[in-house]
Amino acid sequence: MVTNITNLGRSGLSDWLIQRVSAVILALYTLFIVAYLLFNPGLDYYTWSGLFAQTWMRIFSLLAFISLAAHAWVGLWTVTTDYMKSTGVRLGTQLVIILAIFVFLVWGIQVLWGA
Repeated sequence: MVTNITNLGRSGLSDWLIQRVSAVILALYTLFIVAYLLFNPGLDYYTWSGLFAQTWMRIFSLLAFISLAAHAWVGLWTVTTDYMKSTGVRLGTQLVIILAIFVFLVWGIQVLWGA
């Protein structure tokens, strides 16, 4: 059995499950946003900000942000481990990816829950 230090103890099943659950959450979020835009043709800033002022929408958006981060990490981890054979380059690339995903997630949370 081959083990890889960069997988942090995850199994293929957990990666598969993260990808599928996060994809469903992102699909539901996308469908909701598209439907909201279609059913509100005269959408203005106040209506849009009123939607995102709702706690349930902030939680739904936060769930979508976390799902996007998890989905991106599993996908990019898979690509880097499949195609980057040099351990140093792969670890460096994965570190940059982790940092970028973390920054985007924190930024999204700040925009969503900030003043």
